[in-house]
Amino acid sequence: MRRVAESFGSDPARYDRSRPPYPDALIQHIVAAAPGPAFLDAGCGTGIEARQFRAAGRTVLGVEPDPRMAEFARASGIDVEVATFETWEPAGRAFDAIVSGTAWHWVDPVAGAAKAAEVLRPGGVLAPFGHVYELPSPIAAALAEGLRRAAPDLPYRQPTGSILDGYRALYDRAAEGVRASGCFAEPEIRRYDWQHTYTRDELLDLIPTSGGLASMPPDKLTEILSTVAAAIDGDVTLAYATWCLTAVRR
Repeated sequence: MRRVAESFGSDPARYDRSRPPYPDALIQHIVAAAPGPAFLDAGCGTGIEARQFRAAGRTVLGVEPDPRMAEFARASGIDVEVATFETWEPAGRAFDAIVSGTAWHWVDPVAGAAKAAEVLRPGGVLAPFGHVYELPSPIAAALAEGLRRAAPDLPYRQPTGSILDGYRALYDRAAEGVRASGCFAEPEIRRYDWQHTYTRDELLDLIPTSGGLASMPPDKLTEILSTVAAAIDGDVTLAYATWCLTAVRR
């Protein structure tokens, strides 16, 4: 699991340019929920959401286990400390919000919530959130076929239902960890639906940033993307859902 989590740093520039920012409504929801401006970004990656919160007037400290991602985030002016959130040492520091953009599913939900409770000020907010997109059926089928041919041992199954709906399970799991800590008010889960249109090349740039593909040998990845490319005819509009959990520290 950790190997997959840290595979995204193999090409941080691709990750940063192809992964979209988070909805403004989500950013403003979290900013309004926090009692102050001091934010900690757990699993900050290349700094996508950290830059959004900084633009909203917050001060942001990132915690990121992959030194390559951390270095990329620092280049845009984000202060980052290299560690997993569970092992990170706060050294007496306290925060008004802990955010985590498409990264909290790599954190143990019980240990993560307990660590968040230690670091947050009373009234502070824990707010993990994340994107998920749904490929059109012909492209999803081409990706599954490309993976079957090039990487038959990779544990990938083409979704049978809506992946947008299914992603909620990650936040239900996070909510269970929050409740188990006994330190937070009842968590709230929100969903933001939106769309984004990609050119053929932009979509082929996005797909390799998914778990498992990021660490694929270059020849195998090229083979998979060739199969996917054959199924793309012009621009593609993807449906996105951004899920968010917020919980206030008692």
